[in-house]
Amino acid sequence: MLKHASGRTLVVGLAWFDRKQWQRLTAVVEDRNELDPTFEQWQQSALEAVRMIEQEGQRVEKVHVEVESLVSWCKEKGLPVNGKSRAEYVTQIMRRRHGEAKA
Repeated sequence: MLKHASGRTLVVGLAWFDRKQWQRLTAVVEDRNELDPTFEQWQQSALEAVRMIEQEGQRVEKVHVEVESLVSWCKEKGLPVNGKSRAEYVTQIMRRRHGEAKA
């Protein structure tokens, strides 16, 4: 997740999956037990997270993740495919979208 503020509303990047990508994700992650059991439950949890973040006055940007790209990125970086790596991946995408230099 990337949060940035420079006199603007805080933007939070949130990994977002369609049904096909979510199913692929569950097949490749190391932390499957930390994910919701079904796509529908994940989607409900994700939408609730969006509502909560927005209630705190922050803006959410859904980052649609292609799992094969995530897996390739993790391999390139020598990282496991897990929640921490997903967050780092989303952060990288947000930085590219918003023109920020790599931290």
